[in-house]
Formats: sequence, structure tokens, C-alpha cells
Amino acid sequence: MATTSLAELDDETVRSMAMAAIFSDFGGKINSLDFHRKDDLLVTASDDDSVRLYDIVSAKLIKTTYHKKHGADCVCFTHHPSSVICSTKYNLDSTGESLRYLSMYDNRILRYFKGHKERVISLCMSPVNDSFMSGSLDHSVRIWDLRVNACQGILRLRGRPTVAFDQQGLVFAVAMEAGAIKLFDSRSYDKGPFDTFLVGGDTAEVCDIKFSNDGKSMLLTTTNNNIYVLDAYGGEKRCGFSLEPSPNTNTEATFTPDGQYVVSGSGDGTLHAWNINTRNEVACWNGNIGVVACLKWAPRRAMFVAASSVLSFWIPNPSSNSTDESTDPQATVKSDQV
Repeated sequence: MATTSLAELDDETVRSMAMAAIFSDFGGKINSLDFHRKDDLLVTASDDDSVRLYDIVSAKLIKTTYHKKHGADCVCFTHHPSSVICSTKYNLDSTGESLRYLSMYDNRILRYFKGHKERVISLCMSPVNDSFMSGSLDHSVRIWDLRVNACQGILRLRGRPTVAFDQQGLVFAVAMEAGAIKLFDSRSYDKGPFDTFLVGGDTAEVCDIKFSNDGKSMLLTTTNNNIYVLDAYGGEKRCGFSLEPSPNTNTEATFTPDGQYVVSGSGDGTLHAWNINTRNEVACWNGNIGVVACLKWAPRRAMFVAASSVLSFWIPNPSSNSTDESTDPQATVKSDQV
């Protein structure tokens, strides 16, 4: 199959996305996943206490590390391709070690970060420097620097805080209770938010927030499985989509790299894609892996990954039927397909 560049994404290409590889050897739910910004790498963290590193061009597992003492909950890459930040699931009361800076290369903990009193539910790395942010059920957002143990800043908030940097690292967003989104200048967050948006009519908590690559849009996913695309400058609602509820599981939505499409899981196990400009649904797939809790589109590839207790890789397949896709579990993605 001919290589599909991201500049060529259109309704037909998105509609043709099909499952090309699947990994079903996880011993529990996959809690989070992240793509490296520059290298063709994916990291996952799951309920079996594993952190796994994948080559996304060949769809091959490179490395697995296990973390029985702390568990593996939220995970994100640092700028180094073999180093990640992972949040703790177990023993937080006794250790206080809410976050760890891990080297996947030699399975070493490079640094512990102490401060959060309850589980971290949102984690993101600055795209431009060594700072990162974490949002916790203890109603705080903490700003950290990979090079030092001590927390660099704290924001005390109401509700369940979800955090995201914009793609330039100049602004970060914090979602709070009742659908309030506060925007901060990364260089002077101590002065408070410079803007606040409200998602009118929906008081459900925001469980995920993302900026589009061009910084013009924000993508919000709520705990009752509503998805909103907001104008990142004025906060106006560009479009919204409602999905089947998924009790006890938060779903995740993702922008395509060009910011023109949104892809999301749903409570009935299906996956959906919408064209933001036309507001039309362009595809609905049967994921065949249960309710998808984690979903992200690769930064530079015509590829997304979706995960429940199974990890699946999706790429364009012009001959695919976009209503019912299945795959051989041993299938792999060929390098000339992505």
C-alpha cells in the first residue's frame, strides 16, 4: 500500500482506517499510552504493572518493564526516546512517591517526585523544556522539572483537575469542576489564569483535554462521554458529539495531526471519526476489543492506536469496510504502509 502522508488526510482516508496489528498479551486494562513527539515510539502503562515500549513502524514490542511496588497508571514520554514519567497506583500513602522518572533502556528509576497525596489522573510533558505537569485527585496541579526532585509550583483547584500544554509550550490548560477550563501562561502561572472558558450546558467533569497541533482548537472529553471542540482563543464551542456512556471507564478522544478530524471510542465498543469542519461523522468502526479507554493519533503518521485490555494499531486500508473490522492477532504493520 502506498504511503499516506498526513497532508493527504481526507474523509476517504480516515474512513479507510483499519486494524493492522493487535497485542492481546496484557494482564489487565491499559491505563494510558503516549507517542514520542519525534521518534516512532509508543509507550503504554497497564494494570498488570507493566510499562511497554513499541516501535510503531514495525508494530513490534521493544521492551517491557514491571513495577510491582508502585504499579503503572499514567505515563508520558520525556524528550528522550527511552525515558518516561509514570504515576503510582500502589503504596502512595506509605512512600509518597507519586511519580517516577524511568529509564526504559536499563529499567532504572532516575528520580522520584513526591507531593501528591492521592492518585495522579493527568500527566503531560512540556514540548519545549524539562518541565511537566500532573493533576491529582487531591485537587492539585503540580508543576515539576525533570532535573530536580522538588515541586516547582502548585495550583489548588476544585474538582478533578485535568492538564494539557499547547504544542508550543507557551500555554497550559487546566480543566476543573462544572466544565470550567482555565488557561495559564507557562512562564507566569503564579499570576493566575489569563482566561477561563465554560462548556455551557454540561456540568460533567472533563476527564481529558488536548490542544490541536496548530494551537487553534481544544478537545474536551467529559465523564459522561460528551466530546467538545472549542476555539482555543475565545472558548466558543465549534462542535460537540455525544457517545454511548461507559460506566466506570473514561474514554479518550484525539485530534488528527492536521486538526481537521476527531477520533474517539464509545461505551458500546465502537470507534467514531468526525470531520470538524463539516461536523459530519465520517466513520464508525467495530473495534472488537471492548470499550476503548485510551486512544491517540501518531504525531507524524497516518496511524492511531486504541486500547482497552488489548492494544490495536490502525492504518489506512483502501479495501477496508469501515463498519466491521477484524484482524489476525499475529498481523504486523509493514513499514511501507505508514
